[in-house]
Amino acid sequence: MSKGTSLFRLLAALLACLPLAGVSWAAHISTHAPKSKSQQSKISESQRTRRRIHHLARSRSANVTRVSLRTRRHRYHERFSMSSFAEDIAAGDITTGEDRVVRQAAVDALGNMNGTVVAIEPTSGRVLAMVNQKLALSSGAQPCSTIKLSVALAALSEGLVSKETQVALGGRSRMNLTTAIAHSNNAYFESVGRKLGFEKVAYYAHQYGLGELAGYDIPGEQLGSYPEEAIPAKLGGVGKMCSYGEGVSMTPLQLGAMVSAIANGGTLYYLQHPTTPEEVAGFQPRVKRQLDIAPVIPELSDGMAGAVQYGTARSLRLNFNEEEILGKTGTCSHAGTRFGWFASYANTSVGRVVVVVFLQGGRPTFGPKAAEIAGRIYRNMYDHNFFIAGPGLPSDTAAVKTVSTTP
Repeated sequence: MSKGTSLFRLLAALLACLPLAGVSWAAHISTHAPKSKSQQSKISESQRTRRRIHHLARSRSANVTRVSLRTRRHRYHERFSMSSFAEDIAAGDITTGEDRVVRQAAVDALGNMNGTVVAIEPTSGRVLAMVNQKLALSSGAQPCSTIKLSVALAALSEGLVSKETQVALGGRSRMNLTTAIAHSNNAYFESVGRKLGFEKVAYYAHQYGLGELAGYDIPGEQLGSYPEEAIPAKLGGVGKMCSYGEGVSMTPLQLGAMVSAIANGGTLYYLQHPTTPEEVAGFQPRVKRQLDIAPVIPELSDGMAGAVQYGTARSLRLNFNEEEILGKTGTCSHAGTRFGWFASYANTSVGRVVVVVFLQGGRPTFGPKAAEIAGRIYRNMYDHNFFIAGPGLPSDTAAVKTVSTTP
């Protein structure tokens, strides 16, 4: 009886432990389950947070879409209506008084590009060749970044900068004149132009021949234009005028005359285009005015040399690298037409020659392309011994007749 009672008690104790084991097992499970629930509740405990995250995700997606649309619009927004190529562009040119070597070099280099080439003897103002004379003598086009030459000369003449002056471009970025010309930095020239102000910018531009006829008695030459006041601020104001030439119309002859003055040390000649052998033989240079730029030309020329050596005009060196070439490119567009400019001069031991290339058209047209064409012109002239023989009459010692009034 006592043994049976003991056995009964043992069974009762075992039965009593089973619920406790279940409770222990359940308690073990519940220690993980609440933790999982706690994590879930932490993520979703604030509906406001969930809504905020959802809103940010949708906003980010919308911004990416808008940026993508803007990128696509920027890429395809500009439509060009003019072709970069043309046939028979030199038809009708009067060539009797031109230098044959220079003329042929320019014609071959330009090919079927829709543009013009003007080559000038900077020590006399004689036009050695003018290919596509109809375009060269037209009312001109926006000068794009070639306007930077005029602005740089103005800033140097005013003592505002030297070639080493570091100009703040925003943030921690700074740049000097040499680098700004070589790489055609717009922010630099916008800043310098605003510091100069429109009156000084316009004054020096007119001194360098913008806004007036560049030629002396050249039939058919039309006049470019320079505004009497700065363009509206909403269009960029004087800063945009000094970086892109906005609001200005410049002719290839005007640019050629200005670069000739840089090349010869400060004499602004009237350009003359002989049309007969007699005019060539009796050629006399005509001085428009003397520019006080000789002291600052070395400050400018480093940037022009840099443009060809490592900057925006380095495509010139694809074709020519035997002589030093200094130049400035320009690229911009207006009303469905893109413009490509390159103004340069060869600095050789036997003399100098100025070459201006102006292109108009669509996407294949831009400043570096004009520089490449100029490189081919210099190559062709070099291969035909132009830099040894120099241009035909007149010589650099021809008599100078000063003319004080515009024809």
